[in-house]
Amino acid sequence: MTTLTLSHDEGLLAPSLRRIADEMDRAFDRLLAEPADGRARLYQAMRHAAIGGGKRLRPLLVIAAAELFGVPRPRAFIAGLAVECIHVHSLIHDDLPCMDDDDLRRGKATVHRAFDEATAVLAGDSLHALAFELLADRGLHPDPAVRVELAVSLARSAGASGMAGGQMLDLLPEPSIGDFEAIARLQRLKTGALIGWCLDAGAALGEASEEARRSLRGYARCIGLAFQIADDLLDVEGCEKTAGKRLRKDDAAGKPTFVSLLGAPAARAQAQLLSTQAIDHLADFGARAELLRAVARFTVDRDR
Repeated sequence: MTTLTLSHDEGLLAPSLRRIADEMDRAFDRLLAEPADGRARLYQAMRHAAIGGGKRLRPLLVIAAAELFGVPRPRAFIAGLAVECIHVHSLIHDDLPCMDDDDLRRGKATVHRAFDEATAVLAGDSLHALAFELLADRGLHPDPAVRVELAVSLARSAGASGMAGGQMLDLLPEPSIGDFEAIARLQRLKTGALIGWCLDAGAALGEASEEARRSLRGYARCIGLAFQIADDLLDVEGCEKTAGKRLRKDDAAGKPTFVSLLGAPAARAQAQLLSTQAIDHLADFGARAELLRAVARFTVDRDR
């Protein structure tokens, strides 16, 4: 079970994070039961990546947004599980030698280190496929049009117009991403697109009004950027043991970040401003959005 240090909202956010982490682990344990044949190693690799560790913020965002519109938790959980599959897939592939070449993830060996590169690629591919299998499940929503909307929007958020496109920009030579706006665009794709999907998915499941969806998209844009700025700060100031991954790699590689461009104090102030702006987007939801407000504050206060 994941333990996080929270400086705010202990009574609201900490239990929610523990609950979603436990639910995710149980679901992956069930979905990824090892077969008694030659695929066992593939399933072992998928389990290694998907079970245990991680903040599970993306599925929590789906559920918190869905709760605003009275969506039954089991439906929202399926969508949350789908986006977590995509997220874990991206971590497996990002850690490969051809990408970031990392040895540690969530406090344990990366998949290509614990197994091998070919198995890691297949494990990531399989989790990617599982996400869309989940979104096609009737248990997600009785209306097939809603299920199709969520599948199409997740594909866009994960593909070349979203997360994968952002990763491509991140692989380009540093001069091409050397100013604030360029880095912000990169992170809106690489990190923000999937976070945006989480909020929109909750609203879509609840068949929310366009006005409500606009408010949640504004919230998502702000916390997505704040999340990345906080990540950049952690990379410079954090503890590797607590973070569960290698830190200070951007600085070692000479890669421009929000911290290198703005300096740590200004970057921290920008993240706090974005968190406040995210909360402002929730004004019309009243007390129902307290969990989302807590997430916005946690985004910049976290230690991992």
